[in-house]
Amino acid sequence: MMFRPNPSSGVPIYLQLMEQVKHGIETGALRPGEQLPGIRPLAEELVINPNTVAKAYRELEHEGIIELRHGAGAFVSATARAKKLTDKLRAGQAIVAAAMEKLRARGVTDEEIRRLFEAELAGLAKPGGHRE
Repeated sequence: MMFRPNPSSGVPIYLQLMEQVKHGIETGALRPGEQLPGIRPLAEELVINPNTVAKAYRELEHEGIIELRHGAGAFVSATARAKKLTDKLRAGQAIVAAAMEKLRARGVTDEEIRRLFEAELAGLAKPGGHRE
């Protein structure tokens, strides 16, 4: 995977590296157990301070995205993708709960809510029915 931080973006380089690793995992470009580039070689390649790469790796380890193995390097955590999916589902659950609360406040029954959700899903599944 190629990392390409943009120093002029205004976003700290270590955060850009973190987001690029997370994106690589989400898209499947980085797989669980895969080794990430070493701190020094990556810093040299990107012409940045090795401490910047080390900080990104430490933060990713703290989030459970990667594992740092002393003397062996950094590896994508086996649970990284599952954690991302769990986080995504939790966020989705909160959105659904808020929508249901608003609908119930308007007097819509649970059965009507179920039908509304099913109708929306069916509409999104049709060609040209996708809305954003």
